[in-house]
Amino acid sequence: MATFRNPSFQRIVERTLKKTAAALRDAEVPFCLIGSLSAWVRGGPESSHDLDFGIRSADIVRAAEALEAIGMEIVIPPEDWLIKALDRHPDDHPDEEPILVDLIYAPSGVPITDEVLKRADYMDVLAHKMRVLDATDLMVMKLLSLREQHLNMTSTIATARAVREQIDWDDLRARCGHSPYANGFFVIAEQLGICPPAGEGSQRRLVLAEMQVGSRADELPAERLELVRRLSERSAG
Repeated sequence: MATFRNPSFQRIVERTLKKTAAALRDAEVPFCLIGSLSAWVRGGPESSHDLDFGIRSADIVRAAEALEAIGMEIVIPPEDWLIKALDRHPDDHPDEEPILVDLIYAPSGVPITDEVLKRADYMDVLAHKMRVLDATDLMVMKLLSLREQHLNMTSTIATARAVREQIDWDDLRARCGHSPYANGFFVIAEQLGICPPAGEGSQRRLVLAEMQVGSRADELPAERLELVRRLSERSAG
């Protein structure tokens, strides 16, 4: 059983993460965990923010339908890079805020594509096997989201420090070098000892992902998917 420090994060993860992942999986919608959630799975700090799932833009409708089918409310926000789902509390907790799930298809710098999903690692998350965004892709998203109006690097530095051995620093610099804000981060990260100086790339160590290889099959058996389909047809009938 997972150990949590933040009761709010525990509630979000135990109640909504698992059923959201299961609904997308059973609907055969490819996804990976992204944002602070993926950083947590890789050893980063807990967060009490929304749950971020990366999906392809081609799967927006199917993902929304899958979450609607388990009782979530779909919301289309003004932003054009994601849709949202609200997981409301049961009737015995009507005053608690709903848990927000972000289905993101075009995050900063790394639109969710087949290639991004392929780079993601299959990892165990509360006894569920699911794809978790590659650590280098995670940092690309964080660095390329920095703007003059949003330059608080606290979470970026905390995430980088937590997953630094999993990052391909040369690749990260090459992909983010056009951003002056990202370059500022590299200066800070070097002086804090988080990343090596430019040109002195270090070997990535994917210990958390590699230790789980073979612990459980990455793909669901066809029989389970068939069972899900048949049960869904019975419910609809």
